[in-house]
Amino acid sequence: MLLVDDEVRLVEALRRGLVADGFAVDVATTGPAGLELARDGDFDAVVLDVMLPGMSGYDVVRKLRAEENWVPVLMLSAKDGEHDQADGLDCGADDYLTKPFSFVVLLARLRALLRRQVRARPAVLVCGDVSLDPASREVRLQGEPVQLTPREYLVLEYLIRSPGTVVGKVELLDHVWDAAADTAPNAVEVYVGYLRRKIGTERLVTVRGAGYMLVP
Repeated sequence: MLLVDDEVRLVEALRRGLVADGFAVDVATTGPAGLELARDGDFDAVVLDVMLPGMSGYDVVRKLRAEENWVPVLMLSAKDGEHDQADGLDCGADDYLTKPFSFVVLLARLRALLRRQVRARPAVLVCGDVSLDPASREVRLQGEPVQLTPREYLVLEYLIRSPGTVVGKVELLDHVWDAAADTAPNAVEVYVGYLRRKIGTERLVTVRGAGYMLVP
């Protein structure tokens, strides 16, 4: 287990608790040091603070995922806003726990992470020559940036998370539009049309009677 945090008292308390629970624990107190240990060590999981000297926890996770290092990461932060948590998960973290927290809950979250099969969790979503970075909200086509409206971006993000899978119009309407809003059913067709003009009709196809599919 790797613990990366610069709060000395918290680190020592967590280290003692984790060791008592049977974990072997290495500690780093800066972002760069944590990154190097995570790169070189064979850890079951990393407990990583967001605010670190030298490099943020967000950047540590981004670099690990960019290097195809899929070690499970549980982020710790005093920031408890929805967008803060979303940023951590979008960077490639597996879970997010806000301070102050219960050590019992931390252990339960870690056990849950260790039960999961390690799999690739790229921070940038790719389908063929289309890429989408949820953290920066940047979309690229053949390496070149594509300017999308917020709604076009949301449609693409939903589709690119299930490449090669047919997504129904109702499903898109439920997940991309505000459920409380009175949205016209043809809104999906309209925005899919807008998106096709920007990424190409051959990449976003209609499956008659079923929905839409993003293909390589």
